[in-house]
Parts: sequence; C-alpha cells; structure tokens
Amino acid sequence: MAKRSPPQILAKQIVAQSKLFSIESLDLRFSNGVERTYERMKPSGRHAVMMVPVTEQGDILLVREYAAGTERYELGFPKGLIDQGETPAQAANRELKEEIGFGANTLIPLKDVILAPSYFSSKMTLFVARDLYPEQLLGDEPEPLDVVRWPLAQAEELLTHLDFSEARSITALLLALRLLRA
Repeated sequence: MAKRSPPQILAKQIVAQSKLFSIESLDLRFSNGVERTYERMKPSGRHAVMMVPVTEQGDILLVREYAAGTERYELGFPKGLIDQGETPAQAANRELKEEIGFGANTLIPLKDVILAPSYFSSKMTLFVARDLYPEQLLGDEPEPLDVVRWPLAQAEELLTHLDFSEARSITALLLALRLLRA
C-alpha cells in the first residue's frame, strides 16, 4: 500500500475552552479533494507516564483514586504528567514517590501509547518499575490514594475486576506480563 500524504490543513480555530481543555476545529482537505471538519483537543505538548510497580515479594502495586469521568473510584497504576524539563523516567520516579511512596532503581520502558488518536495527541510512556525503595514525596492529589497490593501470580484476574477498567492500565498490565514472563 502506498504511503499517503496527510491532509492539508485549511483552517484551525479554538471552538471551546475551559480551565483545562481547548477544543480545536480543523478544516482539512484530503488528497482525493474531499474536505471535512474535525475537532480535537488542542495539543498541549505535555505527555504522561504510567508505571507497573513490581515488589521484591512478587506483588504489583496499584492505586485506587476518584475519577471524575466515571464518577467513581477506579483501580489503576500510578500515573501523571511529565513536568517541564523532566524526562519520562524522571517523571515516572517522581510520580511513584508521590502516589505510592516508593521510588524505583530500575524503570523498563514498555511502549508509548496514545489514547484516542483521532481526538488527542498526548502520548503516555508505560514502564515496569522494579527494585523499589521507600521514599515519599508530596503529590497534588486532593486526598490520599489507596495503595493496593495485588499478587503478580494473579495479575490476569485484574482483567475481570469491575474497578480495573482504564484502557491504559489494561494495556500496561498486559505488556508488563509479557515482559515479565519472557
């Protein structure tokens, strides 16, 4: 299959804005002449990290935190935005310390993923975090997060757990299991 050229951007404009998000409208012309308007979250340039922490005892560490989108507490892996000047690995270690009270001597990158690329451009780097050591940093969460230890040997059971439904956490778990079994 021949590689296609991306569509020509005829116009861009902000059509809605909140404190956190800007929605951008793009008027596009495709190589076959068809024109369409697409809407997306305006790229912020900020990316994120998510870590699958694995303890020496053979547990994985998850956090339970409130998710406004689902209006309930969700179980998932520690995650957060990469701050200006940080590498993904530096952000991963900082977020681990803020959310679960551990740093990692070993961070193994799994994959960069994008959630809904038709609407978002921000990528998230997934890691396995090993050789953990206790260290707590103050985070920006509005309430303390519940840290949940889950036996690595039973990790696939998380896939049927009602509170473990975030696609990025499921992806991180499956990639981590593949790496750890290799």
